[in-house]
Amino acid sequence: MATEVDTWSTNAPQADGMFSFDNNLAEANHPYSGDEDVNDAEVNGNWTPQEKALHEARLKAKAKRRLRKSSSRNSTSESFSESGDVVGGDPNSPKGKVNTNDRKSRTGKGRGLPKKGGAGGKGVWGAAGMVYEDEEPDVRDPNYDESAQGDTVYATVVPEVDERELEKMVNPIVQEYFEHGDTKEVQMLLKGLNLGPHKYEFSSLAVSLALEGKASHRELTSRLLSDLSGKLLSQSDMARAFDKMLKELPDLILDTPEAPQMLGQFIARAIADHILPMSFLDCYKGKVDCDHARVALDRAAVLLTMKREMMRLDNVWGVGGGLRPVKHLIKEMNLLLKEYLISGDVAEAEHCLRDLEVPHFHHELVYETIVMVLESKGDTASHMMIKLLKSFWKTGLITVDQMNRGFERVYNELPEISLDVPHAHSLMESFVDLCYKESVITKQLRDACPSRIYFISGVDAPFMPQSSQFLVQFMSERQRDAWTG
Repeated sequence: MATEVDTWSTNAPQADGMFSFDNNLAEANHPYSGDEDVNDAEVNGNWTPQEKALHEARLKAKAKRRLRKSSSRNSTSESFSESGDVVGGDPNSPKGKVNTNDRKSRTGKGRGLPKKGGAGGKGVWGAAGMVYEDEEPDVRDPNYDESAQGDTVYATVVPEVDERELEKMVNPIVQEYFEHGDTKEVQMLLKGLNLGPHKYEFSSLAVSLALEGKASHRELTSRLLSDLSGKLLSQSDMARAFDKMLKELPDLILDTPEAPQMLGQFIARAIADHILPMSFLDCYKGKVDCDHARVALDRAAVLLTMKREMMRLDNVWGVGGGLRPVKHLIKEMNLLLKEYLISGDVAEAEHCLRDLEVPHFHHELVYETIVMVLESKGDTASHMMIKLLKSFWKTGLITVDQMNRGFERVYNELPEISLDVPHAHSLMESFVDLCYKESVITKQLRDACPSRIYFISGVDAPFMPQSSQFLVQFMSERQRDAWTG
């Protein structure tokens, strides 16, 4: 008994007064209380209900603060046992058991759910049980290897031509076609364009450009539409294009006053070439309010009802430029000169010559003019022809080369001409002198023309032009007699 008393007295803290059992019990319940004022109050027993409640609240708050500090210090040094319990941790505290693999927020914020449903974090490939499907390789992936993707098919994608850019792309094609006249090249160029639903507008644009051009351009346009029909353009596309042209006639006549008649000829030619259906004109009967459209349709109807219309419509534009046969061009020039000798209208003759569109063949006109002068009687034809050639010379319709070539052809064939016109040599000399006086030919051309004396003497004079020497050398005796009269 004495031993137990000594043990209790030895382990008890040294104080001036004696501790009671109640005081020891208070220390056990409040292990963190160490204030001397509070201990004195407990020893003296001066507790009031308010002070007691305030004292307990202070102790709890201090215990929580000390627990937070100790848990933050020891969080990196805690070790786990094999069962997963924290060594030295308080199992009753809210943070006494720390799990480093826990994905829940430790700050007390959020709903307490794992991040990304447990599928987030470094080195994590997704939530448990997730099945991945095959994904297409991304071209932007740094590890993308084009050669390892198997057979690669490359296809050229042509964007559809915008309606606003269609005219800019079609006009150069049509203008170039007017120069070379190759419909296959136009067809190849159109295949390279994705016209889409606006392909019918190609026909309307081509016809619009042809209305502003020459007769040869209109003939080429009709041939182009005929070749494209059934290949790139259908009958419905052609009908839609001409319907648009009929609606635009009030605007077209501002630049081309003869647009209604020309469009009627285009429609008639298209029906004859089976580009448009035969019922195209019947669709407009009694339904046209525009006077210009009515004129175009009437023109087409008249051409289609003419006898032998198919043969006539093939030449509805004539045969333009160099596409005409040489015999036909010679016939047209002879007719032109004969009409001029009757009417004396230089402007009409000039207009007819321009419509032929053969500037490379104007030497034939010069040749036919001189031959008519040599075969005519009197001086009237001579003066009228000089007036005509002078007009063509001043306007530049006949160039120097064409004029010189025409005279040269006459002199080369003068021996044959003299068989029908015995005095051809003298008439030719006087005509050359008149042309030179009227400034129709140059002095160089006049000097190059052979004189009658060359053929009388039969001697090659040193100043004789080369063409004259050629004539004397190969002239027969009968021809020389004809020259000498």
